Amino acid sequence: MAKHDAHVVGIDIGTSKISVIIAKLQPSGELEIIGIGKSDARGMRRGSISNLKEVEGSIKSAVHEAESMSGFSIQSAFVSVGGCYLNSINSRGVIAIESKDKPITHAHVQRVLQSASTITISGDQKIFHTIPQEFIVDDQDGISDPAGMFGQRLETNVHILTASVTSLQNIGTVVHNSGIEVAGFVFNLLADSYSVLTPEETELGVALINIGHGTTGIAIFEKGAICHSHIIPIGGEHFTNDLSVGLKTGTLDAEIIKKKYGCALSSMVGDDEMVEVSTASQKKMVVVPRIRVAEILEPRCEELFQLLYENIRDAKLVKTVNSGLVLTGGGSLLPGVTEVAEKIFDHHTRIGEPMGVSGLTNLIGTPIFSTPVGLVIYGARSIESGRLSAKKGFFSKTFGKLFEYFE
Repeated sequence: MAKHDAHVVGIDIGTSKISVIIAKLQPSGELEIIGIGKSDARGMRRGSISNLKEVEGSIKSAVHEAESMSGFSIQSAFVSVGGCYLNSINSRGVIAIESKDKPITHAHVQRVLQSASTITISGDQKIFHTIPQEFIVDDQDGISDPAGMFGQRLETNVHILTASVTSLQNIGTVVHNSGIEVAGFVFNLLADSYSVLTPEETELGVALINIGHGTTGIAIFEKGAICHSHIIPIGGEHFTNDLSVGLKTGTLDAEIIKKKYGCALSSMVGDDEMVEVSTASQKKMVVVPRIRVAEILEPRCEELFQLLYENIRDAKLVKTVNSGLVLTGGGSLLPGVTEVAEKIFDHHTRIGEPMGVSGLTNLIGTPIFSTPVGLVIYGARSIESGRLSAKKGFFSKTFGKLFEYFE
């Protein structure tokens, strides 16, 4: 398939929704969104699959919608990976260059990445991302691609992501059973970075936070590369459950109230604002001040950002966040969230919305679509650089195995 005929597909499997985006890589290099599909995620819990058949049905529903809109039949897709079954670590690899008279080759790059990936992990974990942060040739650091350079010693610093073997197998199985080959597993925050961060932010230092339904992830970028990531088991569903208990209403009603009247900062709510609540026990409507809703949500939001702050503080990365925070994911849409984040982190905070694509932008211009849009940008850049084929079964040949598909 020629590059200008390439279609790139991203499938984001989240706790509450499954999103599918089909994009076409134009001859100009522009990435045009031509198909979008979304369905409620059934059979998911905190980013992990709890019922294979239900998830498969949800994927098929979202895929059918995207295919109907685009007129394109999906054969392969980049698939997001997120959830509390992920772990990360930074590592370093070193190799000697055999001849000082010959330049460093892509084979050397693969070897040094393999060296950095030689780490001890538990038997139930598998490396699925080895992301180069920088290369060092002799004493020169900060190199993004050493191929063609001369030197006697090649080093690299990498960020390694591991995941539960069974979790990756389960994701691969439901996608495969939906009639689609896995082009590659992609860490959801890495995908987000392609769609919502600017080069200036990743260079200066930025914290990217994705507030999902079941979990929240944070990734720190500096000097153009990811240097830290962490997932915590708190997300939008916990805000909803707090409302359900605090207002004595059902979970579905609490979710509606959160989306329609929710606010994470009580000082932003007027004293005269009221909300109708259907009580679960008395089965009748009662009127409560909207500030009561905010008073329930605010402590949970403060807890969430306090845990994230403590994580990067313990990693000694607080001073790295020079460009501030970028929030994305469905949970970032809750009013007051950015204000709470700024209060805890003492950094400027903005909402990250997808950018860098054309086509159906009016339908994907929300943080909810940051991950699937990032998936297709990630895939398109890989195709353009020649690192991946535009056909199904993508694998990196230049920069090592960035992802693995479990048959």
